[in-house]
Amino acid sequence: MEKNTRPVNVLLVEDNPGDVRLTQEAFKEAKMSIKLDVTMDGAEAIKFLRKEGEYETAVTPDLILLDLNLPKKDGREVLREIKTDDKLKRIPVVVLTTSNAEQDIMKSYNLHVNCYINKPVDFEKFFDIIQKIEEFWLTTAILPTMVRP
Repeated sequence: MEKNTRPVNVLLVEDNPGDVRLTQEAFKEAKMSIKLDVTMDGAEAIKFLRKEGEYETAVTPDLILLDLNLPKKDGREVLREIKTDDKLKRIPVVVLTTSNAEQDIMKSYNLHVNCYINKPVDFEKFFDIIQKIEEFWLTTAILPTMVRP
């Protein structure tokens, strides 16, 4: 398989500005070129993914980082819509949330999330998690968008 030279597109669906900034900073130190798009609520995330309105020229992400507790449309609803849409269902979704409730974990996997990560509140641990996501999902794993049909 040919080495991919384009930037990797990541959609971060997160309503906490502090977590957005931390994620942006962590990805700045990435070993590869990452284009990070951010939506602050679930409804905007769906508009982005379906290229509606102001997002008509949005690039389909290679990976989605999804918080569960979002305004307008929560992450569970967003996950359900992604995984039941034939155009979106192959995009890997990593839930990155403060919830460690068993029901949230089980529901997310029942909705076909690719990975569930409990978001640490400590700055250094959060930074480390983002770097591990980058290392595995964007360096080690072969994403569907990187495979030629």
